[in-house]
Amino acid sequence: MAGIVDKKVESYLSGLDGPPDPVRAEMEEIARGNGFPIVGPLVGRLLGILARTIGARRVLELGSGFGYSALWFARGMQNGGSVSCTDLSPENRDLAIKLFTAAGLEKSMTFDVGDALSFARTQTGLFDIVFNDIDKESYPESISVAVPLVRVGGLFITDNVLWGGKVAARGRHDGATTAIRQFNSMVSRREDLETVILPVRDGVAVCQKVR
Repeated sequence: MAGIVDKKVESYLSGLDGPPDPVRAEMEEIARGNGFPIVGPLVGRLLGILARTIGARRVLELGSGFGYSALWFARGMQNGGSVSCTDLSPENRDLAIKLFTAAGLEKSMTFDVGDALSFARTQTGLFDIVFNDIDKESYPESISVAVPLVRVGGLFITDNVLWGGKVAARGRHDGATTAIRQFNSMVSRREDLETVILPVRDGVAVCQKVR
């Protein structure tokens, strides 16, 4: 999904960071070459900062692809932190393990192949962050699964919540757009969450659990 930020502005902001390190550069080249959606460096840096800000040590990803967002989380966490990744593709798991090993972060990541929400329902204990990037039609369902897994003060973060601007377009009633609108409304009105939707790339919802 294309971002909502003007391409020239996005290119300018990305350029402020300088060239990426070799592992991140390889991930971004893989994404470009395969047309694989990743959060990109602007959102990635945000994820790392958020993890560092709240002292995150335990992160659960619902939908990890080949580990791009997980890399940012792993680098933002304190020593000893871990990211639990999920994806339907064993090929993505194998690629993520290879790339994390190249980055020297293989001990910071576990990877389960299968349905993300089904995996989440098996989890015990609380996470500092749950990051949500599954199929968009499942976004509303993800709330009741993810929020109970987040500690008070922790974060429930969701990508693609502006969906290329479609959520604000009249007459758009396809399944994905309708589900994202419903998700945005639900997290904004929950009394146990403080929610802000940031217009970065394709929109990121950052929900802090307050009770």
